[in-house]
Amino acid sequence: MIATARSQQRVLNWIVLIILIAGVIIALAPLMYMVSTALKANAYVQEYPPRFIPENPTLENFQTAFNSRNFARALLNSAVVAASTSILVTLLSSMMAYAFARFEFRGKKVIFAGLLIMIMIPGVILLIPQFILAKTLGLINSLPGLVLIYSAGPLAFNTFLLRGFLESLPREIEESAIIDGANPFTVFWRVMMPLAAPAISTVAVFSFLGSWDEYLLALNLLTDESLRTLPIAIANFRGQHASNWGLVFAGSLTAVIPTVVLFVIFQRYFIQGITSGGVRG
Repeated sequence: MIATARSQQRVLNWIVLIILIAGVIIALAPLMYMVSTALKANAYVQEYPPRFIPENPTLENFQTAFNSRNFARALLNSAVVAASTSILVTLLSSMMAYAFARFEFRGKKVIFAGLLIMIMIPGVILLIPQFILAKTLGLINSLPGLVLIYSAGPLAFNTFLLRGFLESLPREIEESAIIDGANPFTVFWRVMMPLAAPAISTVAVFSFLGSWDEYLLALNLLTDESLRTLPIAIANFRGQHASNWGLVFAGSLTAVIPTVVLFVIFQRYFIQGITSGGVRG
């Protein structure tokens, strides 16, 4: 019986492994095709049968894309906006979550219910009110204004996510710090922030990706070409080089590579935040 059970478990493990490998291949195939095409000269893009591994790989498409009009500036604008948004959202949402998780104050449940309502409203509905508000406040054609608008959107969900994680942390550590003379800000910064690092890293990554890939708001709020972000630059680049798939894919990969690097760096914290903070929340 024991040998039969082990044999069945071994077969099940192999089946699960095969399914996972197939899923990874299906998910990575489009990205690998983009990389392969971007490394080919234009004369070899339409070759048949197609080759996933180029015979003579070249970086010429990446050089052409990067040196095109305002492409490098757009990359820098997106990096500044995404990093600033990630820092601001992470800081504000973690402080709000700490207040909801650890303090009792009048109107706490009503305010938190308002945050939950904001999570249920599709972001596209707020596009016109956000544009009108940005125009009224003089935030059109302003990267700091774009950062403020990007930061407002994910605050509700990120606060909800972090609140669940912070509520699960033992209060004994916090109480020990208070007994030692720590004030609430010191407890938050030196005790709660390190303990909540997995969930906070998750929030930082989500916030960065959300602002890095955003297109509609950036298109409507930034009319000055020198302030355009990378998604707009890539869309314009595709329009100019629609028939040259090597150049188009090389330009698109310019936006993909930083996100992949970011995930590789924070994957340990990211996965911990999803499994612990997200589930508990």
